[in-house]
This record gives sequence, structure tokens and C-alpha cells, in this order.
Amino acid sequence: MYQTKYLFQLYTLITLCFLSGCDMIEYHPYDLDIDGETGINDKNIQEIEQSLQTKETISFAVISDTQRWYDETEDAVENINARNDIDFVIHTGDISDFGMKLEFEKQRDILNRLTVPYVCLLGNHDCLATGKEVFNLVFGKENYAFTAGDVRFICLNTNALEFDYTEAVPDFTFLRNELENLSPSIKKTVVAMHAAPYSEQFNNNTAFIFHEYIKLFPSLQFCIHGHGHTLSAKDLFEDGIFYYQCANIEKRSYLHFTITQDQYTYEVIDF
Repeated sequence: MYQTKYLFQLYTLITLCFLSGCDMIEYHPYDLDIDGETGINDKNIQEIEQSLQTKETISFAVISDTQRWYDETEDAVENINARNDIDFVIHTGDISDFGMKLEFEKQRDILNRLTVPYVCLLGNHDCLATGKEVFNLVFGKENYAFTAGDVRFICLNTNALEFDYTEAVPDFTFLRNELENLSPSIKKTVVAMHAAPYSEQFNNNTAFIFHEYIKLFPSLQFCIHGHGHTLSAKDLFEDGIFYYQCANIEKRSYLHFTITQDQYTYEVIDF
């Protein structure tokens, strides 16, 4: 136990040294004194909703589990920026590896180079130490939603294990409020999360109920998630609703979805 704790502290120090260029450390790695932009999700959601308000076809990229792979994240941003067919980007969580403030700030600064707006979800690694509090400051709430064209995107915290099952994860009250306040202009729905049902992070006592609940939203198209670090497309509940898992960025790939009035398509983009 002591050895594991010592190794974690040593690895944290090495990572911090890498992130800070080995300059003298003048602050605690888990403090909440954020350097740079905050409230990213709300600002970018406003841009997404305004720019896509009347668009009938929307296109977006999904990246995930960027953690300590900064070079690969930079290359993904460069690849996305070179395209002209992506409206926005969704990061499905694990921005950080140890929940350190500098990790969030460094990843935010890389993602801010995107020429399209992006939003980030909370991952299980993002919950370590003061990570959730840093995420809330830099990016925003753990549960939120936005509209692109006529599609409602429901973005959820599903990292129940990190909350010791003491909080409502997933938050059915949030889902109920979303359902009760949906605009009649919403025709389709996409649900995004970090950990999918039947993963070790998910509260699997609620897995079937969760799936049945999200199917109450208008024309649920599919679900997207990360966490597993590999590409997969699974009809988890054998009802035609697929859960698409994006690989970690170390695999140098991301998912690209297009939703039209009649269908959706997706492809794996290697870079």
C-alpha cells in the first residue's frame, strides 16, 4: 500500500515536472487557481447553437481520453482543422490523467486551437484529487445539453464508481427535466457519456433503466462514449441503438458523424 502511494506521488511529480518544463514549483498541483480561460462549454455551446440553428445536416467529430498524449491531441486538432466538413467537436472525457490543474490547462490550450467550437465531458480520471472542481471551473457542469440544428445532445456524467454511488450518477432528475422542457423543434437525440453501461464505472444496477429512459427522447439516434481506449460499435441492448466507443487519442484516430434529415453515417478517421 505504502509503495503504491509512493509510486503514485513520484509519477505525479514527474508528470508535473514535464508539464511545467521543470521550472521551480510555486504552487500546489491540485489548487483551483485557474490560469487562463474558464467556462469553455457554455461559451462554445452558444456558438454551436447559433451557427447551426437552421442547418438540416450537421457533422461533428468525437475525440476521447487525451490524458497525457499531448502530441497526439495536437495532431488531431491539426487534422480536424484541415477539414471543412466538421461543425463542432465533442471530447468524451479523461482530459487529465491525475486530475491536476496543469493537465486541464494544457489540454484546454491545445483544444482551443480548434477552428470549430468544442465541448468536453467529465471522465473518471478527471475526478481524481480536485479534478472535478477544476473541470467545473475550466469547462462547466458535469451534466448539460445543447441543440445543433434539430438534434438535442445530452451530455452526461456516468462515472458512478468515482462518486462511490453517493450521488445520482447518472442523474435521472437531470434527464427528466430535459424531457419535460424539450422544445417541439427537437426531432432527434444523441446521448454522450464517458463510460457506457456495463463498464466498471457505470452504475449497472440502473443500466437497463437508463437505456429505456434515454429512449424516451425524440428519435434517439445513437450514443457515444470513450473510456475503453479502443474503437467499438455495439448494440448493447439489442434494440438497434448503437453505442459507439471512441479510442483513446494515443491510437491516433477519432470518429466523424454526419446526421441528415433521414439518417446518420459515421467513419473512423486515422491521422
